[in-house]
Amino acid sequence: QIIGDGTGNVVHLWERDCSVQRRHQKVIEMAPAWTLPDDLREKLHQYAIQLTSAAKYKNAGTVEFLVDSEMRPYFIEVNPRIQVEHTVTEEVTGIDLVQSQIRIAGGASLDEIGLIQENISARGVAIQCRVTTENPERNFAPDTGTISLYRHSAGCGVRMDGVGYSGLTITPYFDSMIVKYTARGSTFPETVARMNRVLQECRIRGVKTNIPFLLNCLAHPDFKTGAITTSFIDENPQLKETASSYWDFANEYQADPRKINLTDRLLRYLANLAVNGHPASLGVD
Repeated sequence: QIIGDGTGNVVHLWERDCSVQRRHQKVIEMAPAWTLPDDLREKLHQYAIQLTSAAKYKNAGTVEFLVDSEMRPYFIEVNPRIQVEHTVTEEVTGIDLVQSQIRIAGGASLDEIGLIQENISARGVAIQCRVTTENPERNFAPDTGTISLYRHSAGCGVRMDGVGYSGLTITPYFDSMIVKYTARGSTFPETVARMNRVLQECRIRGVKTNIPFLLNCLAHPDFKTGAITTSFIDENPQLKETASSYWDFANEYQADPRKINLTDRLLRYLANLAVNGHPASLGVD
């Protein structure tokens, strides 16, 4: 992540790891890319600054690289915009990227808004999960309908960016992402545990979501090590088998996806009987 003021003055705000992808679309992102060797991390920072400084880049942008199994970096592109996963950078650096780019667009310099490279550091680890209204077991086919219950997770180190609410109608005409959660902690295992709780406590009913799939990703042994590649999802198709999943939660009604909606379904069934009576197909007059 870089930001420049158009004069050749550019600073980096550390880096992000966006290896967990599906169809070349990012699913889970983290900052910083804590598994990279320090010398490679420094090279990537230098490459990004040299490229954008020479172009007198103005505003926020992302310089993207691929790193192979031998830790050799390859430049891909520069994205000249704010990105969905900018939240993880904001959480570890404490810098409001959206505000910064607006101030620079208004004519401010990096020095005037306090962005000095020596003062920019990354503290802890942040992870972002994109929650979408897709069915993982149907190859992530978009789901539609009306959200009957929408309740956010919250707590220390938890950030929510979304616009969902109970009664919202989900149509097939727009992007399926409904909310993105960002969890922050002092270490990677702490952040993973916090994100697990966030997804566990989030309540979205009425449409299918990819939350069980995200929980499967977080629980995978390779993800826990942080040593994952862009082929992580393709190489682990079992991550999409959410109906048979079982997560390491204390409460079985949260650990077993077959029981998660059980109470909700029973209450709706009883409510329907109370209002409409038993269906005629059961022999009721």
